[in-house]
Amino acid sequence: MKNYPGNKEWKQKKYNHILEVSFRMFAENGIEQVTMTELAEASDVGRMTLFRYFPSKTELVVAISIYKWKEFIEWHNSLLSAEEMEKLTGAEYLKFFIDSFLELYRSHKDILRFNYNFNSFLIYQNGTQEQKQPYQEMVDALAAQFHTLYERGQQDGTLNTDIPEQTMFSSIFHIMLAAVTRYAQGLAIVNESDPESELVMLADMMLARFTAQK
Repeated sequence: MKNYPGNKEWKQKKYNHILEVSFRMFAENGIEQVTMTELAEASDVGRMTLFRYFPSKTELVVAISIYKWKEFIEWHNSLLSAEEMEKLTGAEYLKFFIDSFLELYRSHKDILRFNYNFNSFLIYQNGTQEQKQPYQEMVDALAAQFHTLYERGQQDGTLNTDIPEQTMFSSIFHIMLAAVTRYAQGLAIVNESDPESELVMLADMMLARFTAQK
């Protein structure tokens, strides 16, 4: 089959379809519990076709993670125009960044459920660095965005830049992601009717910790 533009478009649609179907099945049932054969059947492709797109389950899982995180990040960034983003202070930009984790909990619990299984799966599979590299590149892209807000906070004095950039980024990324994931998985015991209030409190505490005190 020649590589006409129409063929590329069809292949991309098929690729995205496999990612969406696999994501849904993994998020609902867990990654370990779903086989590549079941994914091929649910995606309406042959098993060999599935392996042509994704030579291993690990590569499929990493591809899904990148696809869904990129989709979410692009959506969240679209909430503000380029002009609005440019007008944010460092502290306002930091709040926008932290609030993205709250938005995950509010509207994208499926991503968090998938991510919970994703981390366990990668540890269990002991995937190679080459297999994990695309995911690391996605995290690096987030770190690059954070670098922009950190530099802005340095310039306008709204961030506590006594705390190193890497420490601030890593703390927010890991603590907020771990917290919203636990709540999405139902692993946190909450006595009140609105568990989101505790996540908002955590976000406010982190914001207070990292912004400059007047």
